[in-house]
Amino acid sequence: MHILVTGGCGYKGTILVPKLLARDYKVTVLDTMWFDNFLHPHQNLEIIKGDVLDIDNISLKGIDIIIHLSSVANDPCGDLDPKLTWEISALATMQLADKAAKNGVKQFIYASSGSVYGIKDEDQVTEDLELKPISEYNKTKMVAERVLLSYADDMIVQIVRPATVCGYSPRMRLDLSVNLLTMLALDKGLITVFGGQQIRPNIHIDDITDLYLHLIDKGDKVTGIYNAGFENISILNIAQTVTKYVPAEITITESNDPRSYRVNSDRLLATGFKPKKTVEDAIKELIEKYQQGVLKNEERYYNLKWMKETVL
Repeated sequence: MHILVTGGCGYKGTILVPKLLARDYKVTVLDTMWFDNFLHPHQNLEIIKGDVLDIDNISLKGIDIIIHLSSVANDPCGDLDPKLTWEISALATMQLADKAAKNGVKQFIYASSGSVYGIKDEDQVTEDLELKPISEYNKTKMVAERVLLSYADDMIVQIVRPATVCGYSPRMRLDLSVNLLTMLALDKGLITVFGGQQIRPNIHIDDITDLYLHLIDKGDKVTGIYNAGFENISILNIAQTVTKYVPAEITITESNDPRSYRVNSDRLLATGFKPKKTVEDAIKELIEKYQQGVLKNEERYYNLKWMKETVL
């Protein structure tokens, strides 16, 4: 089995790729490496520094499965350069899907986002609800989803709408809610919560990467769109959980981010997938890595800051 992972040097990819290699798959990673490369060399791993937009130089010869993680990740980064966001997250996905279908790729797994729903008042946000994306990032994800679904007759198309991911990765991200609040407590002894009452779904990084393995295994038995989020909790509750393990003061200030929604992942659970870890597990693991000196508060772990300084 030969798998192409776009964005494979990113936060999730750095955890996913070793899991694929442990299954003896051949893996090719395509990544711009804006945030460096933390993957270790392996006899079955080829890492290509390249742009997913450069479709003519992306070889799909012998590729069985594509796991498409490449994206300008999160709303603030997407708004930095809307044109680039549309090119990477929508145009490149369309080009890659078209080339995949023409080259006999059997399976295409796409990392969309739970944020495509926008602001929802429903108690349970299911896959069938209308999408009302409110940022460039959300809009490009919605468009890419619809493009991919048009290829469902040509290959297995599986679309994941992940909740906010949390937990440790060698290619760390400290701009995600659980990770950020934990680092604030560890590094500053003070957690600043913006708003606090917004409800957000969460998923541990080990669970989201295990989900991609699950979709590989299920193949054409599991197709279409799946929410992936298992703990719908408020930002304030996350901060309070952090203070169970790290003595820190919590201050609350106003927020200009209105997003609040509760994701229902029953459709995914019905396929046999079972999450194994929690937000609390992620917090404890992050604390352990920090105390070991493995995790540090570095600028490259904040996508927006790093992109402003080094990419755009």
